[in-house]
Amino acid sequence: MSDKLDLLEEIDLVLNVKKRVDFKYLIFILLMMSLVCLVLFPKIYIQQSIYYKSRDIYKLKNEYDILIEENKLINESVESIRYKNQILDTLF
Repeated sequence: MSDKLDLLEEIDLVLNVKKRVDFKYLIFILLMMSLVCLVLFPKIYIQQSIYYKSRDIYKLKNEYDILIEENKLINESVESIRYKNQILDTLF
């Protein structure tokens, strides 16, 4: 019985080679992860920065367009008042 168990253990060792993580492999993985982080984090930061700046620019552009329209309305109102003033001055 013992011979059978020994034989099965040896076959198990041959067929299922156990891989162990050594220190060099661990350092390599940590180094690669840090390299990926160093490459991706600035990219993510820049993309978010661009997004927020473009959002602010869009908001300012909308306000600018609104102010231009208000300016046109005010100018028309001023012209109307000026015209009425000139007409009323000439009548009296």
